[in-house]
Amino acid sequence: MKKITIQDESMTGKLLNELLLQIEDETITVADLIKARVYAEVAQFNQGSHPNYFGLVQPADAERVLNAYKMKKGAVIDAEKQTYVALDAFQKNGFFVLIDDLQVGDLKEEILIDEQTKVSFVRLTPLVGG
Repeated sequence: MKKITIQDESMTGKLLNELLLQIEDETITVADLIKARVYAEVAQFNQGSHPNYFGLVQPADAERVLNAYKMKKGAVIDAEKQTYVALDAFQKNGFFVLIDDLQVGDLKEEILIDEQTKVSFVRLTPLVGG
């Protein structure tokens, strides 16, 4: 079992959020990495008492706030539904994934993981207007 740190970064490289993940195998696909990340952040939210969800993608019925999503009191997030939303967002360029500062572009791509592996998720901000 390996522990890796997942970082959310802005387009300018500013650190927005961190999450510690435990990965069982030496290799993992991009899809499985996204799934593991989403399940971990949903579990963290569902067990806590913080009204803001610091997840990769916005849950239904959530209000966007600075670097998070504000949830209704007592809300529970469905990890499987969030995983499908996240995988779809990846395929539609809603965010991209950097492994050791190299962008991965395919959900089936396998990644070699060790405890020094740097994993960054960069959310893209949709343009307003034009």
